[in-house]
Amino acid sequence: MEKEKYQLEFELRSAPQILWNRLASPSGLAEWFADDVNIKDGIYTFSWDGADEEAKLLDKKTEEYIRLQWLEDEGTDCFFEMRITIDKITKEVALNITDFAEPDEVDSAQRLWKSQIHELQHILGS
Repeated sequence: MEKEKYQLEFELRSAPQILWNRLASPSGLAEWFADDVNIKDGIYTFSWDGADEEAKLLDKKTEEYIRLQWLEDEGTDCFFEMRITIDKITKEVALNITDFAEPDEVDSAQRLWKSQIHELQHILGS
């Protein structure tokens, strides 16, 4: 079954530099995204409850976005991206998530992202 692309946006009260650290560093990601995170040779190992999932870094631009692909999705167009956007007028910071999931799992995947971002907001005091 082909995965379906979806996008989410979350407003965050945070300086882009502080938010970036939570998106791109192992220690920052371990605060809200996974129990533990390690990076070696462009491969991110995310641990949850003793189970590991690996993703490779596809692209990143400091303080703008990071795009990763789960190793199980290699050879497909599927990825997940966390992008920081700043409104030109209000200067409000938002985190835009792009991800892919099986059609029958999109709702639960979105709920998981919302839960994780809620934790990120708590850590940021946002």
